[in-house]
Amino acid sequence: MNSLAEDVRATAVRARQAAAVLAPLSRADKDRALHAMADAVLAHGETILEANVGDVVGARGTGTSEAIVDRLALTADRLTAMADGLRQVASLDDPVGEVVRGRVLPNGLELRQVRVPLGVVGIIYEARPNVTVDAAGLCLKSGNAVLLRGSASALRTNTALIAVLREAASAAGLPADAVALVPGVDHESVKALMRLRGIVDVLIPRGGAGLIRTVVEESTVPVIETGVGNCHVYVDVDADLDQALAIVLNAKTQRVSVCNSAETLLVHAGVAEIFLPRVLAALGDAGVTVHGDDMVRSHDPSARPATDEDWAAEYLSLDMAVRVVDSLDDAVAHIRRWGSGHTEAIVTRSLAASRRFIATCDSAAIMVNASTRFTDGERFGFGAEIGISTQKLHARGPMGLAELTSATWVGVGDGHLVV
Repeated sequence: MNSLAEDVRATAVRARQAAAVLAPLSRADKDRALHAMADAVLAHGETILEANVGDVVGARGTGTSEAIVDRLALTADRLTAMADGLRQVASLDDPVGEVVRGRVLPNGLELRQVRVPLGVVGIIYEARPNVTVDAAGLCLKSGNAVLLRGSASALRTNTALIAVLREAASAAGLPADAVALVPGVDHESVKALMRLRGIVDVLIPRGGAGLIRTVVEESTVPVIETGVGNCHVYVDVDADLDQALAIVLNAKTQRVSVCNSAETLLVHAGVAEIFLPRVLAALGDAGVTVHGDDMVRSHDPSARPATDEDWAAEYLSLDMAVRVVDSLDDAVAHIRRWGSGHTEAIVTRSLAASRRFIATCDSAAIMVNASTRFTDGERFGFGAEIGISTQKLHARGPMGLAELTSATWVGVGDGHLVV
């Protein structure tokens, strides 16, 4: 084992020791630490922002796209939002100890299934410093220690943030190693983390498709898979077209660099002649480049021809693929072929259409007459999120406190014996 791998292992071992201290803590103890961490983020805001400027300048200097720079950049308002997120997590019920289900067997043995922390959670993520704070807060509240491995592009910011969080946690009486930065900035440190089965309990990758695929395929540690966001809005033949226009614009343009922004618009042929001129003009006014099929381009000759790459794309930019479909079933078939299983939206006044869309779209979240931008832990009332899972095991959709727990079966008897 090389020295970097040894450093990563030693960091993880200390986190495991911290996790044992965190597991039995009361809600009051954890909430006090969360409020202390929120205060510290604001108190050290100038230092954190100064570090972030260095990362942003470095990212632009290497030609990083503006969508990624937007994810990387911090402002005073974003720091305040981070602190508010920690306080919001503190206000939530503690999931640890919650009884999931239970029963009394005919022989009188009492059984109950209770939530317990996962233990040591490793987060591997790209660019976004807000993940550092969200992950630390959610893991602490759910009784887990967290190992944070951000991208090299955010190293200055993450180093500053984690130092602030560790100091605040320690001052509040928690082990500093409850929040730890994984040593190293190249793939070797990630590889070392992925090999720590038995020390690290679960890994959660957040980032592009390449990062997620690498972690899923190479890790010996169990992985909760988060996915990219090729989200769709389908405008049904029975849609309120004014409502549809507002939803499409919000889903695409409210913030383009996030995974819950819409990347593809599907329009029923029955309303295409009326709706396409309106929506294409509005998207153009908003600066969106349209990649369309033949019918779309007949209404907007400036639209680029859509290819298979467009139907599969998570643009994270002011681009949108637009297609006309003959039916709801055709829309669903397109989504199941090209979608990433993140979020799909239908705009319709038909209850039957909405029910069929919900039943046949195989995605983590489905919105009816609402923007895809609602698929978010904070908007769902989770305080924050650790990521949005597109897998089908344990956690699916925005992951809050409950998704960061496992369960233990507790049996209470009175001298019960198996005969």
